[in-house]
Amino acid sequence: MDINIKKILFEELLDKVEKPGRYTGKEYNEIIKREKKSTIKVALAFPDLYEIGMSYLGFKILYEIINKRDDALAERIFSPAVDMENLLRERQIPVFSLETYRALNSFDLVGFTIQHELCFSNILNLLDLGGIPLRSTARKEEDPLIIAGGPGAFNPEPLSCFIDLFVIGEGEEIIGEIIEVYKRWKEKKQSRSKLLEKLGHLEGVYIPSHYKVDYLEDGKVKSITPKKEAYRSVIKKRIISNFDQVFYPLYPIVPNIDVVHDRITLEIFRGCSRGCRFCQAGIIYRPVREKSVGTLVKLAEEILAHTGYEEISLSSLSSSDYSEIERLITQLVDRFKEKGVGVSLPSLRIDTFSVALAQQVQRVRKTGLTFAPEVGTQRLRDVINKNVQEEDLYSSIRAAFQAGWRKIKLYFMIGLPTETDEDVEEIVKLVNQVDRMGREIMGRKININISVSAFVPKSHTPFQWEAQEARESLSKKIGYLKDRLDWRNISFSYPDIKHSYLEAVFARGDRRLGEVLERAHYLGCKFDAWSEQFKFEAWQQAFVDSGLSMEFYVNRVREDDEILPWEHISCGVKKEYLLKEKEKALKGETTPDCRFDSCTSCGVC
Repeated sequence: MDINIKKILFEELLDKVEKPGRYTGKEYNEIIKREKKSTIKVALAFPDLYEIGMSYLGFKILYEIINKRDDALAERIFSPAVDMENLLRERQIPVFSLETYRALNSFDLVGFTIQHELCFSNILNLLDLGGIPLRSTARKEEDPLIIAGGPGAFNPEPLSCFIDLFVIGEGEEIIGEIIEVYKRWKEKKQSRSKLLEKLGHLEGVYIPSHYKVDYLEDGKVKSITPKKEAYRSVIKKRIISNFDQVFYPLYPIVPNIDVVHDRITLEIFRGCSRGCRFCQAGIIYRPVREKSVGTLVKLAEEILAHTGYEEISLSSLSSSDYSEIERLITQLVDRFKEKGVGVSLPSLRIDTFSVALAQQVQRVRKTGLTFAPEVGTQRLRDVINKNVQEEDLYSSIRAAFQAGWRKIKLYFMIGLPTETDEDVEEIVKLVNQVDRMGREIMGRKININISVSAFVPKSHTPFQWEAQEARESLSKKIGYLKDRLDWRNISFSYPDIKHSYLEAVFARGDRRLGEVLERAHYLGCKFDAWSEQFKFEAWQQAFVDSGLSMEFYVNRVREDDEILPWEHISCGVKKEYLLKEKEKALKGETTPDCRFDSCTSCGVC
């Protein structure tokens, strides 16, 4: 029996939920296409709330790329909040797209974006809400093909029994190739297995069902073997070579409600060569590729004309490393200041040059400044290869106060390899010094926002072999900082260590965790990144029921020669380079940035 989802939504459901604008669609620049019988229908599924997903640039890029094609359409689906989910389940209504209120299971392709490990349970929940069998082996010929990509796909194994294929690397080009293969397969009316065979030939595509994983008696991975000689033994990531000319969305959808990043996002370059040893993004997005100033100004003009936004955010992993950052900012500010359009930078590199940039950008409107010292001592900064001296930090912050900033945000991380109690104590001393400096220079009240996160060892980094510090120890350090930084002018935010612990489990997990994920789903786990929904006890139960141990994945140092669960996934950076960087970290030796020094032979170029 067909259900008129749109009619039920508008007449019976929207007045019963907290934020109806999450589900109505009808936003400015939304694309609704007339479809033919042959049109390939793609659901872009974001496993989190509308406000989070609508802030993600990759989602906007794929949306316009697909909708520019004559033979395909793309529509958006987000995780419904708990109030809406309860109504959908009560009325037996499948989760639906915002464009045409189409049920998830009526699409040809469903593409999930994996931003982090704590969204895994939401992927299962969306499949369930969409009427799609959770496990790929249970899907029939007529079921949608389930695809996943994004940074979370660089260790795809925990999700491998639920996802038909993973895209490893950048998606701007490969999405068109997937649609072409799917279209030809659909015309020939071949089997689902034949479709996967054909898709497996594409560079950057990983099909878990084509690989066999064996384990040793102690639970470590013994081998990862292609089931046929024709299957690649290593899946290499896709890289966009001509980044200056790659497609960029000129008509981003303007949300009906407030979202996390409600502004123009201008990606100025992709990749980072700084080499922070804990940072996965800095490895997997290599090499560094820039857009030209002319291209960026032209993009900003067009996007502003099509949206009416009043802020441009310069997006990258380290914006002040853009080779022509001064010229870019000068041109953007001069071009748009009369229209009241501001330009903003994310967290700044710790040097006075960055403060001078911030002064330039904030000629239109002044906000707070964000710096990321990461740790409290120079020794530990060298361990993580931050390549910043303590005097750089203080001179930068001094320059910021002298330039009139009264609000400073500082990011720190605890639990990093080799960290001692002294390193944690030095965070307090550093904040003390910043506070004194601000009061002396400003002569009045200042605001310091301290944000602390817990180290999570991630795949494809020099620290992928390291254990995460025990939960009790991390909690003790958070408590110590909280007690010592409880001042009137300081705001202190910190994580629930249980969140970081679960994130570490799946960041370094193998495909046996699929059973845990499925069990946790049936125990009601979802929105694990949201404190009010997080059910750590249910996760513990899921591990017990599956006969697996959280500690095995988190609190164990991996041997250098151990086969890692993501061994067959290549981000382009050599394992030998990562091991060398790990050894240098433990010796407190730094590695210079290859953009400004000699090649470090990481392998990606």
